[in-house]
Amino acid sequence: MSRFWKWFWSLVLVVPLAVFAVWAIWDNTKLFFITMLNGLTLASLYFIVASGFTLVFGLMRNVNLAHGSLYLLGGYVGYFVAEMTGFFLLALIAGFLVAALVGLLMQVAIFRSMQGEDLRQTMVTIGLSIVIADLLMWGIGAQVHQMSAPEWLVGPLRDIPLITAYSKYRMALLPLGLIIGVLLWLFLNRTRVGMMIRAGVDDRAMLAATGVNVNLVFAATFAIGAGLAGFGGVIGAVELSMVPGEDVRLLLASLIVVIVGGMGSVVGAGVGAIILGVAETYGLAYAPTYSVVFTFVILVLVLAFRPRGILGQAA
Repeated sequence: MSRFWKWFWSLVLVVPLAVFAVWAIWDNTKLFFITMLNGLTLASLYFIVASGFTLVFGLMRNVNLAHGSLYLLGGYVGYFVAEMTGFFLLALIAGFLVAALVGLLMQVAIFRSMQGEDLRQTMVTIGLSIVIADLLMWGIGAQVHQMSAPEWLVGPLRDIPLITAYSKYRMALLPLGLIIGVLLWLFLNRTRVGMMIRAGVDDRAMLAATGVNVNLVFAATFAIGAGLAGFGGVIGAVELSMVPGEDVRLLLASLIVVIVGGMGSVVGAGVGAIILGVAETYGLAYAPTYSVVFTFVILVLVLAFRPRGILGQAA
């Protein structure tokens, strides 16, 4: 794309957003900034779930459309562990481990024999997601489950400029998402295991020839990605509640985040999550009838002008 068209489309996108921001701040400053915080905290949850999808789909190129079901499974496990023990941290660990174990079984039983067969992976994992969701509904029911936040995160933070007060739990999602993002980036880019993962994706046979157990590396990576979905499910059990259908919503959000941000890019997933979270919350606050449309407009624009995503690299 020529420089002229880049500037043209930048102006077409930036000018309306700037006009909207000025109008919204002038009309109701408190609503504008509360909506911004809501968007960023929702983006943090989307990023935590989508970071696992980035490992599995964006990096390893395994089309796991049961990722949302792992989110739901982790959330339910975390909910019941918290109910029985009263420990939120134990619920987070349990949600991560159970989802990671199920993800490991999926990788060994399904993906290992379907490497590179995208269509088969898609069809099998769609069926698997339906089976898991129906089993959860059969075993738990269709009623809404919502977990309580830990005691030290209950209630609002007060005396925040412009906003006055804001939920402690939601505010805590911001540093949590940032910490997970930094750790995941360091894991992939600064550790020997991370280098093996990236090398195995680029040339599996060459990595195996060096004596590395590629199947073990890929299984561990898949388990981590699945575990992050379950971890996000426990967080979502407090923030969004657990109910049938949330698996589809989070799967769709993860797909959009990875595609918009760029396949296999942790930083790109963060950018994509911020764009999606902010667009969704501002849409619900200012144009609830068309809020869903804004999400897909973003996806269409990115695919039209950045087919590999905002931070995606050429293969």
